[in-house]
Amino acid sequence: MANVLNNGNFDSEISNGVVVIDFFATWCGPCKMLAPVFDELSNEMNGTAKFFKVDIDESADLARKYFVSSVPTIMIFKDGKAVETMVGFIPKENLEAKIKAHL
Repeated sequence: MANVLNNGNFDSEISNGVVVIDFFATWCGPCKMLAPVFDELSNEMNGTAKFFKVDIDESADLARKYFVSSVPTIMIFKDGKAVETMVGFIPKENLEAKIKAHL
């Protein structure tokens, strides 16, 4: 399962390599559908990309900083820079292909 980041540790965790962030909310139905897909990819791609989650209600500053207005929003960072943003539920194969494109 992916660790949850907050304002205190976000920047240090995304600074190196390919990092996939799931901006979510506990009350969001599509977020709950995406969670097992995200966790599976996190386990399968361990060592090639890092996976984290950000609760937009707990870390509203991060959500504003990255213009997250709908959840789930998946962002891919490469060496600290956002390189891809996807909104809504994403099938596992599609998400995996997007991540691999940035490795």
